Formats: sequence, structure tokens, C-alpha cells
Amino acid sequence: MLDRNLQATTDLAPPGATPTLDGQPRRMADFATLGEALDYAAAGRRGMNFHDPRGNLARAYPYAELGADALANARRFMALGLEKGDRLALVAETGPEFAAAFFGAVYAGLWPVPLPLPTSFGGREAYVDQLKVMLQSSDPKLFLYPAELAVFCDDAAEQRGVIGRSWETLGEIAPVDAELPAADGQEIAYLQYSSGSTRFPHGVAVTHHALLDNLRGHALGLVMQDSDRVVSWLPWYHDMGLVGCMLSPLANQLSVDYLKTEDFARRPLAWLDLISRNPGTTLSYSPTFGYDICARRMSSQLKASERFDLSRWRIAGNGADMIRPDVMQAFVDALAASGFKAASFCPSYGLAEATLAVSLMPPGEGIRVELVEESELSGVGTPAQERPRRYRAIVNCGRAVDGMEIEVRDVDGLVLSDRQIGKIWVRGASVMVGYFRDRESTDACMQGGWLDTGDMGYLSGGYIFIVGRAKDMIIINGRNHWPQDIEWAVEQLPGFKSGDIAAFAVTGPTGEEQPAVLVHCRVSDPQERGRLRDDIKERVRAITGISPVVELIPPRSLPRTSSGKLSRTKARNLYLSGEIQPFDVAA
Repeated sequence: MLDRNLQATTDLAPPGATPTLDGQPRRMADFATLGEALDYAAAGRRGMNFHDPRGNLARAYPYAELGADALANARRFMALGLEKGDRLALVAETGPEFAAAFFGAVYAGLWPVPLPLPTSFGGREAYVDQLKVMLQSSDPKLFLYPAELAVFCDDAAEQRGVIGRSWETLGEIAPVDAELPAADGQEIAYLQYSSGSTRFPHGVAVTHHALLDNLRGHALGLVMQDSDRVVSWLPWYHDMGLVGCMLSPLANQLSVDYLKTEDFARRPLAWLDLISRNPGTTLSYSPTFGYDICARRMSSQLKASERFDLSRWRIAGNGADMIRPDVMQAFVDALAASGFKAASFCPSYGLAEATLAVSLMPPGEGIRVELVEESELSGVGTPAQERPRRYRAIVNCGRAVDGMEIEVRDVDGLVLSDRQIGKIWVRGASVMVGYFRDRESTDACMQGGWLDTGDMGYLSGGYIFIVGRAKDMIIINGRNHWPQDIEWAVEQLPGFKSGDIAAFAVTGPTGEEQPAVLVHCRVSDPQERGRLRDDIKERVRAITGISPVVELIPPRSLPRTSSGKLSRTKARNLYLSGEIQPFDVAA
């Protein structure tokens, strides 16, 4: 059993890592620019710490060292002829090289554009295509990447006519001895591409002022303390990883310990090991699937009380996808013996178009749900005598962060009362100025300073509850069906887990819409597959009242976004194009 009798005043940091505590006075992101935030953090002793796949410290990187490297890179970019306002694309690998290049771009007045790493889905061609469309959209003057990805990145850069080079070669460039351009808080700090960006990417333009306003709201909402320390495995090309776990700790002067995303994917429990071996950790975030993976792995591992100490984990943030209370409960059941407290859960809601955070659950309130009757979600009243009443548990995602307003509106744009489901609109200083070079898409989602999030939900007593994405909704015979409801119902059958099912609408033989469900199948016998398909059909028919198309497909066939979320739109497109091939099933 790990020792939990450690005093909060002790500087609890791994040997050789940057300290948790520092004498530097706390400033909660109250800076004019991101460069100014780094200047202040660099005057203290805190910083970034990078760990190997087993969670051992590989390199401590104080903010002071980051600042010096970034200044040198800024003058190297100027030596290459890059000018204020130019875009600098760079692959967002979790490491000091990316951080130094990103902040070097900030100091030089450039717009850094974080691009994703390759995933295990799609292979080389899909990744090169993804890079090509983002390079075309952002139109950078330079593309930086780690040398080991040159075979992909050189190809994409050449096809788009962009100068590309590995960041390992930056040291060969002599910095110019020139004054850095003046910075203005109303200028663009960076472009953020959403994780689902593929064919038509949207580069979210975020100003210094918008970013720092959001980071301040983030710090106030979490009640950040001098003794807080962060652990993260989230990718830096996603807004929760970049803004929440890289820029927020720096602007709020916290030390942070990083595990690469791919290392987490291979050994999920390394995340909890890192928290346990680093008892100063109080803040760590994950989408629902991260908690789900860990809870499942615990069933075949040592007892939680023998392996982990999660007693100081104050904020267990949850966001980026639909929050599932059953998964959160399973995590508590698996890790309570390690000292993890259910009240540590901090549900949140946000999106890149609002920089990051829109709402946060007040610390200590944990997961709270409301049961919503199916007819309210569908938008059509259903007489009780016709069918049993069904409910879905909707998770409370907290209150608006400081400086943010939330409204729920109907299809005509009228503001709805509490507990009425509609489109979620937000307004605040941290809302984007728009999509880069895409006025049409910007005008389509922004009106009078308000942002149409594309999400559906309702307000209740000042708290926001998220129901789903409007674009994912399946509408059949005038009735709304949320794909999450269909997917969750199928997951209750034995042998399935989150991410095994994708539900969407297709056009049937009669020209009418009907639900289609793609399901990862691990059964080899055709007769067993036939019975499984029938069971799934019955589950879906019970929810929708309509017989669905059910296709059993090989494991790992369903596409995901670069942040690991299921992409229903991609799944539908791949299915309709024949790129996802179903198994043969006995009649």
C-alpha cells in the first residue's frame, strides 16, 4: 500500500522534475499576450516534465528553458524570412521540440498551426491526405515535423508546395539579431483544427485575448491552487490537450507531467501509475473512453489498493465526448480502494470555437444526472399506454465559466426556458473571431457575437446538460433518435464495449430514412452471427419502432477522429462507399 500520509505543504514532485511549489506569486492568466504569459512563467521554477512509456522521467523542461529555446527559435524563423501573420504548421508531438517551436512562432508574431500525429486507422495514405487538406487550408510558409515522420510529411508538403523540414534541423539556422515584432492581444495567437477535420477542415482563429480569457475562466472554475500539479496524456493537436493541458498550466504557472498519447494507448494504466508515483498530482483530464479503458483493464490487474494511490486527485476532468455515468461508476468501483473519490469527477463542456471551456462542474460536486423521458428527447409526445416509458440519464456539465454566457434556443432562435431541449448558443470574450479564410462557415454559426455550437441540450438552474450533436441526430417519421441511445442499447448485449457500435441514418429501398447500425463482431460462426444480428435488430427496434439495417463488421473497422472519438459521419461514408465490408451472416 502506498503511503498517503504526506503533507500538502511538501513539494511532491518526481526526483529531478520541476517543482510543484514555487515562491513566485500566482497570476491566473491575467496577461495581454501568450508570450507575456511565458515570460512570467519563465521567471519561476515550474515547468513541463516528459515521461517515457513506463512513466519514468525522461526530461524536465522548466518554463525558463522553454522561454530561452522559444526566443532562439523566433529569431531562426525570422532568419528564414517568415514575417508576422505567416502560418507555421507543425506536427503536435508531445515533447519539448514542439513546445519550443510553438512558442517560438508566438514570439515571432507567427500563427502556429498544430497538426495531428498519425493514428492506427487508415494508414499512410489517409494521414498524408489529412495533412494535405490542413496544409491547403492554413496555407503555411513553413511546415515542421519530427524526423521520424519525414516520409509522411515530406510527401504532403511537396504535394502542397510547402517548405518542410524536421525540427531537429532548426539548430543549424543562425538566429538573426533583430527585435521581435510587437505583440497585440487582439491579434491571432494560433489556429486550431478540430479533431474531425478531414475533407473540409475548419481552422479556428483564436486571439491572445480570447485564449487568456478562457484560461482565466478555466483557472477560476477549477479553483486552481499553488499546490496543484497536472498529469496528462492528451494529444496537443486537440483543444483539450493543447489548451487545457499545455497552455493552461503555463499561463497559470503549474508544473505538468506528460505521457505521450500513444504510450497511454498501449499501456493505459501507466496514466494511473504516473499519478500514483507523483503524489503531488491533483489535476488530470480524460474523455470518457480513457476512464472506460482503465476500468476494464483493472479487472485483470492487481488490486487497486496495492498498485495505485489516487487519494490526492482533486480534479478528474471529463469532457470532449458524451459523458457516460455508467462508465464513471465503473471507474469508481474499480479504483475506490486506491483512494479515488467520486466527488473528484469534474464534468465539463467546451469546443474549439469557444477556445476550450464553456462550462465546468464546481469542484467537489462530481457526476450528477437527470433522467429525461424519451419523448422529450425525441420531440414527440408518446402516450404512456402505447409503449413503456423510457429514460436516458443526462449528465450535468456544470455552470458557465467566468465570462461566458449560455442560451438554449428553438429552431426559430427563441430562447427556451429551463428544461426545454434546444440548440446551445454561447457568447463570451473567448469565442473565436471566425474560421480562417472561411467567411461562409463563420457566418453560418455566428450571429451578433453568439456562437451556434451545433450541440443540443437544456439548462436547469444555471447548469447545462448536453443531449447530443444536432448533426448526428437520426430523424425518422418526424421523430428524433439520438445515435448514442441506439449505441448504448446495443452495448448492453454481452461482449460489446464503448466504441464497438456506430448508428446513423441511411435511405431505405422505399426512399425513407431508416437507422443503420455497424457493429464490431468477434464471433466467427455464421449461425452465431445470425443470432447476434437478430438480437441487435430487436434492441434497436425497441427504441426506434423501426426495423434497422444491422451490419456486423471486423473489429477496429470503425473510424475515429484524431482525438480517438468515434466518427459516425466517416463510418456512414465508408459504409456507403463499400470501404467497410460486412461479414457474411447466416439467414
